[in-house]
Parts: sequence; C-alpha cells; structure tokens
Amino acid sequence: MATEAPQLLPTLKQEPDPVKAVTPLPVGWIVGLLSVVLAASVLLAIGIGTVQITPKELLAIVLHRLGVSTQIPFREEQEIIFWYIRLPRVCLGILIGTGLALAGTTLQGLFRNPLADPTLIGISAGASLAAVLTIVFNLNIHLFGGLLGSYTLAVAAFTGAGLTTLLVYRLSLVNGHFRISTMLLVGIAINAFVMALTGLITSLANDQQLRDLTFWNLGSLGGANWTNVLTITPFILIAAFGMPGLAKSLNLLSLGESQAIHLGVNMKLLKRKTILLSTMAVGASVAMAGSIGFVALIVPHIIRKAFGPDHRIVLPGSALGGAIILTISDTLSRTLVAPSELPIGVLTALMGAPLFVYILLKEKNKRYD
Repeated sequence: MATEAPQLLPTLKQEPDPVKAVTPLPVGWIVGLLSVVLAASVLLAIGIGTVQITPKELLAIVLHRLGVSTQIPFREEQEIIFWYIRLPRVCLGILIGTGLALAGTTLQGLFRNPLADPTLIGISAGASLAAVLTIVFNLNIHLFGGLLGSYTLAVAAFTGAGLTTLLVYRLSLVNGHFRISTMLLVGIAINAFVMALTGLITSLANDQQLRDLTFWNLGSLGGANWTNVLTITPFILIAAFGMPGLAKSLNLLSLGESQAIHLGVNMKLLKRKTILLSTMAVGASVAMAGSIGFVALIVPHIIRKAFGPDHRIVLPGSALGGAIILTISDTLSRTLVAPSELPIGVLTALMGAPLFVYILLKEKNKRYD
C-alpha cells in the first residue's frame, strides 16, 4: 500500500512584509495636503496688510478682471494692491521657496549629508561676491553701458553663482572623474576664499553702499513685481520639473555610491544634473531676493520627519514646504513692524535655527538611548 511521502520542508508561515506593513501616505495625498496648506497661506498673505482684503472681496476682484460682475463690493485701492503689489510678491515667494527647498533636498541626497545646503558648493557665496562687486563699483552704470538697468544686480548674482559652482566642479575632477568628497573639500576652500574677497571689497564701500549690501544679504521680497516673477519663473520651473526625475537615483545613492553604480545609476550624469539644477534654482533665487538662509537646510528635514526619506515624496513635499515657509515668513516680515519691514532672511533664521537645533538634539538623544 502506498504511503504518503514525508514532508521534507516545513510549510513556512507567510509573515507580513515590514515595509508594506507600515505604508506611508500616497504621494497624491501628501501633495494634496501641502497644497491646501499653501493655498491657505496664500489667502492669508494676500488678505493681511495695511489694506485688508477678505476672501469674498478677493473673489470679486478676480472675477471682475475676468469680466464677470458680482454683487460683492470692493474698492479700487484693493484691486490695485492685489494685482500689482501682493500677488506678484506672493508668486515670487512661492517660486523662491520652491527653488531653495528643492536645491537643498537634492544636494543633501547627493552628498548623503542632512547638513548639506547650497553654501557647500559656493552657490550663495558666488552670488554674494558678484552682488558686492556690482554695488561697490557701480556696475549697474558701467556694465553694458547701463543697458541692464535695475536688473544688473540680479544678472551679476546669477552669473557669480554659476561661475563659482563651475570653478568648484572643475577643481573637483580627479583624473577626469568627479568625486563628491573632493567637491565638498574644494567647496569649503572656495567658500572661504570668496567670502574673504567679499569682506575685502565690502571694506571699500561707502555708507550708502554698506546699507544696500546689508539689506541685500539679509534678503527681501520687497522689490517684487511681475517682471521679476516672469524673469525667475523659467529657471525655477526647469529645476522643479527636472529634480523629481532624480528621485529614484537619489534613493539608490543612499545605499552608497558603489551600490548605486551596480544598480545602474549613472553617477556622472546624476552629479552633473544635480549641480546644474541646484545652481540654476539657487542662483536665480539669490539674484532676485538676496540671501535667504535656512530654507534649503530645514525644509527637507521637516518633510523627511513628517513623511519619510523616500525622495519621490521628499522632493515634491519640499517644493511645497519651501513655498509655504517663505510665504508665511514674508507675510510676517511685512506685518510685524508695519509700516516698516523686517528682512525675510532674519525671520527664516529665527524660525529655522531653533528648529534645526531641536532636530539635532532629538537625533542625538535617539542615537544614545
């Protein structure tokens, strides 16, 4: 009589996948949530000020521009302030916040260092040096015969950021190969040299030039207009659409550079794209609004803590988070001491530095528990 064959291998109990067991929020939900917060921040920024604009009045103003009449009354003064002062300022803040946060996220992913930000590779320092040269030596008059006019400072800052980053990149090549560790060291050295030059040239400035340099270095959106918005938009949009495509490669890079190469990541292309897009975003932002600190550093931290380290989530989350932070900061900067205005860079540092210290202390305590 036939007997059953003994079961040589035990039946394994199907255990739940720990990665799938803790499923993060879908990207769509996160983007939707942050978009709602951004919309609320924009409504707050547009409505608050010396002249108040309620949501109903805002709706009536927009519909009036579209040729639709409503029964909601509003003053002509409110319409002018909305279209020509507050809306371009809010749009500029959204663009700059998006650009700075995306640059910080990609650079932190590339260097695999949560403390990385655009200052590491000389973007901000190069822009500052070019701005100092422009202000102290009146390049707005001498450069191209004054053809650039009020945009000389912006063009100079963007050019300075690009040239400094290019210099750091070229000096980082070892036998034709680009190394992140070498770039980090070169960036620190070039930053120190450029900042020394900036200090030397600043010492030659007169009182009015020193005042201009101080306010530029502290950052401000006070000069926002539609021309500025249209000028910066192409640079930020290119970065905003290009950086999310790096998410998969940055995720693999977190395993280590050699592992990423074995998994098919083109490291040379990834490094070039990251540096180019970051320089484009930060250079354009610094050129239009001056130096605004801590946005590129702290926003990626907040998004990672809230939604996890996956760059497919962190990149769009940081873009929206940066826009939210800068919109709220600018609203506070122009209302806290109205009719005067606080430099927005001061507010971002006041908000970002304590939060950053808190995150570091929390991580330290967690590590040694």
